[in-house]
Amino acid sequence: MSWNWEVFCKSTLEEDFSPVCFGTGGEITYLDWMLSAWGWTLSVSALGLFVAMILGVLMGTLRTLPPDNLMTRALALLGTVWVELFRNIPVLVQVFLWYHVIPALFPVMKGFPSFVLVSLALGFFTSARIAEQVRAGIGSLPRGQRYAALAVGLTTTQSYRYVILPMALRIVIPPLTSESMNIIKNSSVAFAVSVAELTLFAMQAQEETSRGIEIYLGVTALYVVSALSVNRVMAFIESRTRVPGFIAAASSGGH
Repeated sequence: MSWNWEVFCKSTLEEDFSPVCFGTGGEITYLDWMLSAWGWTLSVSALGLFVAMILGVLMGTLRTLPPDNLMTRALALLGTVWVELFRNIPVLVQVFLWYHVIPALFPVMKGFPSFVLVSLALGFFTSARIAEQVRAGIGSLPRGQRYAALAVGLTTTQSYRYVILPMALRIVIPPLTSESMNIIKNSSVAFAVSVAELTLFAMQAQEETSRGIEIYLGVTALYVVSALSVNRVMAFIESRTRVPGFIAAASSGGH
């Protein structure tokens, strides 16, 4: 088996090779194309994660509201329905729904670029998973914190904003790290609606060059670099925001 890594220096339009693997004068090499596709992968992932974090924290919080009145019970039910709906529909099906069905129901969305629709699909899918993690993080907090916040005169909204959520979000950083890495991998479904990300590049470049080993190894390396970079960033955030003594207190049953 012979490998030919020079395939990345090859022009996408001609048989010529670029001496530095980057095209010049309007020429595009397969390396140029792959790096551009990497940019689209990161863009879809970043926008999807942003949507997922906003909706996930909101819906996860709603699921923990105390059933004190009809309003809080309705909001808690909304959070539950949201989670059960979006986590039980395969992500690829959700991409097709956002791309084919929702623009037909809401014509204003027909002008949205494909990568935005895919990002929304990924964001909504991942938000259901993040919501469960936020709910679990809030549920792991000692009940006394909520009661103490209410006792000093804070409203329910204020107690969540200033006391409960700041603690819970710091606790759930490890599972949020996994979801941040997963959304990069799940972004590969964008190829199904012709977003020019890494998976679509790999499929097309392999067909054009017949060098599948080199193409797919290069793409795999970029996915690994992306995921590990997110892991290191989240690990740094976790180390700077860790709640001192919380794990020990929780494990000892100190509620």
